[in-house]
Amino acid sequence: MFHGESNVKPDYDTVIKDIAQYVLNYEIESQLAYETARLCLMDTLGCGLLALNFQECMKLLGPVVPNAVLAGGARVPGTAYELDPVQAAFNIGTMVRWLDFNDTWLAAEWGHPSDNLGAILAVADYVSRQRVRDGQRSLLMHDVLTMMIKAHEIQGCLALKNSFNRVGLDHVILVKVASAAVAARLFGANLETIQRALSQVFVDGQSLRTYRHAPNTGSRKSWAAGDATARAVRLVLMTLAGEMGYPSALSAPTWGFDDVLLHGKHLYLEQPYGSYVMENILFKISYPAEFHAQTAVECAVLLHAQIKDRLDEIEKIELITHESAIRIISKQGPLHNPADRDHCLQYMVAIGLLHGELRAEHYEDKWALDNKIDELRKKMYIIENEQFSRDYHSPDKRSIANSIKVFFKDGSASDTIKIEYPLGHRRRREEGLPILLEKFQRNLSSQFSATQVSAIMAAMDNTATLANMTVVDFMGLWMKS
Repeated sequence: MFHGESNVKPDYDTVIKDIAQYVLNYEIESQLAYETARLCLMDTLGCGLLALNFQECMKLLGPVVPNAVLAGGARVPGTAYELDPVQAAFNIGTMVRWLDFNDTWLAAEWGHPSDNLGAILAVADYVSRQRVRDGQRSLLMHDVLTMMIKAHEIQGCLALKNSFNRVGLDHVILVKVASAAVAARLFGANLETIQRALSQVFVDGQSLRTYRHAPNTGSRKSWAAGDATARAVRLVLMTLAGEMGYPSALSAPTWGFDDVLLHGKHLYLEQPYGSYVMENILFKISYPAEFHAQTAVECAVLLHAQIKDRLDEIEKIELITHESAIRIISKQGPLHNPADRDHCLQYMVAIGLLHGELRAEHYEDKWALDNKIDELRKKMYIIENEQFSRDYHSPDKRSIANSIKVFFKDGSASDTIKIEYPLGHRRRREEGLPILLEKFQRNLSSQFSATQVSAIMAAMDNTATLANMTVVDFMGLWMKS
């Protein structure tokens, strides 16, 4: 006999409980994680400032409607905006992701944990300014660094074995989850409130990957994370106002996240939360390129000198790569906009071969009009190396290997250039650090005076010094009058 659905409220799903317990109670003891978080903060904000040089990014920033500013609200680095924390999170999240030029995490799902900085900085600054107004102490940058480590860990660990892209969902779902957890913590939420907020995220609408793939690749991929981190803050504020939670948001038969969106699979946590992700995060040091292409571009740049005077003699270009690169960024046919180009493996390699470098400007229309780019793209043969694919997923390696060899019409060929680990990989962290610092200073100089650049560089030079700085003072360093 059918008795109808059970209406007995269950306990919160384990995934929700584990995240809430971690963000509220886990003590970060890894000095490496804090040192890496400082570098991540530098690189992320520097890339955000560089994005302010692009009008397509700037047009999306500021209040939702003209003049809807909030005096004493959350500040947006590189601007004079003071906004409510939801819109500030969108602004910061959009500018730091616009050029796709900072940290990355690659696993069964990939993404950019630094996207959570939109929520972290917006909420930390808003809360701190409200506290100071009420005669209390500002949060410290130690709190920001801690929340960065925890947001990285939540997003990165959930990405290890859960492939949202295989069911058509965008990885910014993980930004929304991690941002909601740390934003709730910064607002002072207790365990039960954090769980309610997280349940709201899982029952919320989730973004499709449509805008990241042919034939619809477009600029939404540059503000999708800003949208996710802002939505997270909005849901947290609603929860803090007393909105209820949904304990079995993931596991409810038929209507839960797992059945509806994961086709019956369960969200799975491979390892307990700690500080693993921040310690092993990948930095984009040299090229504003989708991370699966970083070593391919580096190979192309190294080959530039050998082929630059023989472009008309090229018969074919053999590009050996891993499965994820083929599935995500290998494209043939016309490329319609910068967002299309910066997620095309062949385009990025062609620029490296032609110019011996790759800059954000190379994705713009005036560069894409060069016929030599498409001529080279047509000569590229993309081949999977199964060992590259295995090493990509190996927790001991997490390589992002590519190799390139150019064959000429007279039967000769270039050297084979193979690179397994990009410059921003943990295995090449020491090699890349001086270049990362040069990149940071150059990005700062694109928006600020020499005096302001020096002040920011000094504040961020040492992790202990930075950690003891108030959020209010830190954010003040980044403002334009």
